[in-house]
Amino acid sequence: MTVPDSSTPAPLAPAPLTPVQQATLRALADTVLPALPGRGDVPFWQLAASDLGVHLALEGYLNTQLPPEARAGLLGLLDALASLSFAAQSQAVRETLLRTVSGIAPEAAAGLGALRQLSLLFGYGMTDEQGQNPLWAQFEYAGFSSPAPQRNSAITPYVPQDGEVLEADAVVVGSGSGGGVIAARLAQAGKRVVVLEAGGHYHEAHFQGRELAAYQTLYYRGGYHPTADGNVTLVAGANLGGGSTVNWSNSVPPRDDIRQRWASEHGLSDVADPGYDRHIDAVLERMGVSEQCSDHNGPHQRLVEGADKLGYTFVKAALNLSPEHYDADKAGHAGFGDQTGAKQGTLNTFLKDAFEAGARILVGTRAQRVLVEDGRAAGVSAVTTMGDETRQITVRAPQVVVACGALETPALLLRSGIGGPAAGRYLRLHPAGLVAGIYGEDQRAWWGPPQSGILKQFADHENGHGFIIEGVQYGPALMASGLPWTGGEAHRDLMSKFHRMATFVSIVQDRGHGQVTVDDEGNAVHTYALTDDLDARNFRRGVTESIRLHEAAGAEEIVALAPGVAPWRRGDDLEAFIGQVAQVPLGAGGQTVFSAHQMGSARMGSDPQTSVADPDGQLHDVPGVWIGDTSAFPTCSGVNPMVSCMALASRTAEKLLAAMEGADGGTGSGLPHHHSAGLTAEAGAPQ
Repeated sequence: MTVPDSSTPAPLAPAPLTPVQQATLRALADTVLPALPGRGDVPFWQLAASDLGVHLALEGYLNTQLPPEARAGLLGLLDALASLSFAAQSQAVRETLLRTVSGIAPEAAAGLGALRQLSLLFGYGMTDEQGQNPLWAQFEYAGFSSPAPQRNSAITPYVPQDGEVLEADAVVVGSGSGGGVIAARLAQAGKRVVVLEAGGHYHEAHFQGRELAAYQTLYYRGGYHPTADGNVTLVAGANLGGGSTVNWSNSVPPRDDIRQRWASEHGLSDVADPGYDRHIDAVLERMGVSEQCSDHNGPHQRLVEGADKLGYTFVKAALNLSPEHYDADKAGHAGFGDQTGAKQGTLNTFLKDAFEAGARILVGTRAQRVLVEDGRAAGVSAVTTMGDETRQITVRAPQVVVACGALETPALLLRSGIGGPAAGRYLRLHPAGLVAGIYGEDQRAWWGPPQSGILKQFADHENGHGFIIEGVQYGPALMASGLPWTGGEAHRDLMSKFHRMATFVSIVQDRGHGQVTVDDEGNAVHTYALTDDLDARNFRRGVTESIRLHEAAGAEEIVALAPGVAPWRRGDDLEAFIGQVAQVPLGAGGQTVFSAHQMGSARMGSDPQTSVADPDGQLHDVPGVWIGDTSAFPTCSGVNPMVSCMALASRTAEKLLAAMEGADGGTGSGLPHHHSAGLTAEAGAPQ
């Protein structure tokens, strides 16, 4: 079994684990994922974590993925377990020791929890050379066996030389839903555009449908990872195309009440006007959004059945999937990269448009800071990484669009010393809770789109705030790591029923907010506590309604991601179960809180004290710097944010072009437009 190589190795090789630490780590993995030969003679019951190589994957993770202080803390926990002769104990004693040590301090609980989740993630996610895992047969998952198509990308990234200075009319930092749209609009208007993307360039020819490999190559910080305070598990795209390459295709127009709020409370007056619809319509048309591919797999059918029985409002979701290329047997793996080409994210639409109009697109390129001269934007300094080589570059441009995503945009501003007092504040996350129902038949959750419908009954049920309920991406490794672990056999029992499991996610329209800061090295640090009364109430209500939906749809068992709460089984007291779940705190050490939608951390508004950019999207304190992604949202969107982001970015591009034309006296940039100049590919370059 193999694990994808680390894409961000530690700069200095740490001291290797001692033999005692290695033995303890192996024993810990085997405690979390033990062999249970008495339960059956198939690999699912016969194999322990160490038979799958999980202990080696854990050791590699400790040696390559963690900062020194975090690694030292986890090794200290291994030493503490070793002092109790952990490796020599029976399974029952080892489980007791894990619970005992976890109870000593929150830090111990968090550390052992991380090792437990990683053991499960690797155990159920690692694959052999054929893309298979011996545990999958138990829950009738065949993996993703379709070979990647041998086709070239429509985009050839530009490969800079070390020390190169690029000249442009505008530089766009980030290539996701916002940056891709703005790059296209500017390039199609004849402007010289450079796009900087920190992630790599992956397209259909690279996508293997493998969960762990996708997390390592396509996602921010290697996939699902916690905020600095441990309260929320974040997931965001980090590749050419950003989140639009890996999201679940749900293409929801902005809500009218949110548009009104942005206009009346934050100064974006035209957003509430009918004329703003043209921005929405344009992005929907370019992505070919429709309901033609919105097939319902088993979990969505259960959601429909539960909604019908309870009298709740459920609607089919419109998706940015091309019917010409859509394949329902492959669609459920779209979060690991869509090799069919059906997904019409920015990689296959707006970035392609930008490239064809002459934009130069750089990948593996991290912006270090925005350059400011004489009080206004002058460009960006960045570093391009190619394998083990780094190349320092500079882009000289009078217009800078910061569109790194809400987790990184404020960090770039803070590293640059710009953005004002609101930079990094007002981070909204759409806190999400998961509830799984176990049914009597195979749900085939890997088939069809991950999200093809939305339960909207509670979208704005309290003071304009509420929650929606949707389906989720199929992923054995992620779900295994997220399901409550009360013991090795109990967890194996749950996973043996994974094929009969349907998972609903409730997504809260949050009123409260978190923050993005930077550490001493300038890296983004994210914190978020779900302490706003309304948000906490809506989170718990969302979980409760998901439980009720499963019961109404006929689930035999219901599992909440709430430590210490046993699954509900049909015949049990449902209200008692709901009450038990509601008593578990939210966040670190309690109910698992996820976030796939990050917004608002460099928001637009009229007040420079509470917003980073003005209502047009330009920084209050530095002319020529624009915010072009979900960071700009004055509030959270209350719906899946892709279309809201693209429409707002289209508006920002229009404002930016008007500013550029004004600066040039209405005659354009005054600079020559080289639509294909300098486009080169170099051997070994990221393609």
